[in-house]
Amino acid sequence: MYKTQDLHVVENRPLLPPDQLLEKLPLTEKAAALVTETRDRIRNIMHNEDRRLLVVVGPCSVHDVNAAYEYGQKLVKLRERFSDQLEVVMRVYFEKPRTNIGWKGLINDPHLDGSYDINEGLRLARKLLLDLAELNLPAGTELLDPITPQYIADVITWTAIGARTTESQTHREMASGLSMPIGFKNNTNGSLDAAANAMLAASQPHHFLGINQTGHASIVSTTGNADGHLVLRGGKEGPNYDAASVESAAAALTKQNLNPRVMVDCSHANANKDHNRQVSVLKSLAEQVADGSQHLMGAMIESHLVAGKQPIQKNLNDLVYGQSITDACVNIDTTAQMLEQLAVAVKQSVADKVSRL
Repeated sequence: MYKTQDLHVVENRPLLPPDQLLEKLPLTEKAAALVTETRDRIRNIMHNEDRRLLVVVGPCSVHDVNAAYEYGQKLVKLRERFSDQLEVVMRVYFEKPRTNIGWKGLINDPHLDGSYDINEGLRLARKLLLDLAELNLPAGTELLDPITPQYIADVITWTAIGARTTESQTHREMASGLSMPIGFKNNTNGSLDAAANAMLAASQPHHFLGINQTGHASIVSTTGNADGHLVLRGGKEGPNYDAASVESAAAALTKQNLNPRVMVDCSHANANKDHNRQVSVLKSLAEQVADGSQHLMGAMIESHLVAGKQPIQKNLNDLVYGQSITDACVNIDTTAQMLEQLAVAVKQSVADKVSRL
C-alpha cells in the first residue's frame, strides 16, 4: 500500500501536558491578584472609566530570561513612579510570527541553536512570567500558537493578536475564549477592516478544536470575549498614529458599534522600522492626550536594556547582553523619558478637564 501521510514529518516528540507544567510552576496568590486586578484596570481604561493610559513596553522578543528579568526590575520602578497616570505592563513576547523564515521565539527554540526544545521553552516562559509577577510587574504578550495559552495565559494580563494573524479564524476563535483584554492590530497593508472584524468575531461564542489541561484533544466551547480593542501599527501606506488617523479609526469603529478607544504601536510601520522614531511617535501621542483626545487608550513601545538590535551569533557568548535579536529597541533610559512625557500629558489632560468643571 502506498504511504499517504507523514511524508514530510521526521519526528514526533511528546509535549509536556499543561497541567504538569502548572503543577511544577503554580500560580501564586500574589500573581493571581496582580493579573486579575490589572486586567480589571485595563478594562476600565478601555472604556474611559479610568483616565490613565495603558502602556505595554518591553523587548521586541525575549531570548534571554535573565536580561528580561533585569529589564523588569528597572521597569517596575517606572511603573510605580508613573502609576497615577499610566498602567505600565511589560511586553513579554515568546512567539514571533515570520513572513518567511527566522527565529520563532523563546518557546519554539529557547537555546537559539535549532534544537527546538519546546518543553524547556514553555518552562522558561512560565517561570519568567511568575518571577515578574512576584516583582509586581504584570505582563502582556502576543499569543500565536493556539496551544500556548494553556501553559501561560493565567499569568498574562493583556494579549495582542498580531497584524499577520488578525485575519485568521483560528486566532479569532482562540481570542473568544481568552480571559484577558485583547488588542487586535490592523493588518500590514494598514487596513482596519480585518481588526474590526476580528473584534466582532472574537466577541461571539465559538466551538473549535483544542487541547485541555491534561493535554488531550478537545472540543472547546467559548462565551466570546467582548474586551477587544484596536491597535494602530501603521501599514504599507505609511503611519497611522497622527490625530487625523486616530479620529478616523475611532469614527470607523463607532459606526460598527465597536469600542472606539485605540492603542498606538509606536514601532513597526508607525516608526518605519526605525526604533529611534518611536520617540517622535510617542511625542505625537502625548500632544494628542494633552489636547484632550478621548480616543487614545494607550501605547506600545519596543524597549530593552541596550538600544538597537543584533544578529544571532554562532557563538552565543558573543551576544550583547540586553540587546534585541529581533526588532531594534530603544534603551531603558530613553524609555523612562518617553513614559515621563506621556505621564505629564495625562496630568495636563486631567487638570484641564477639572478646570472646565
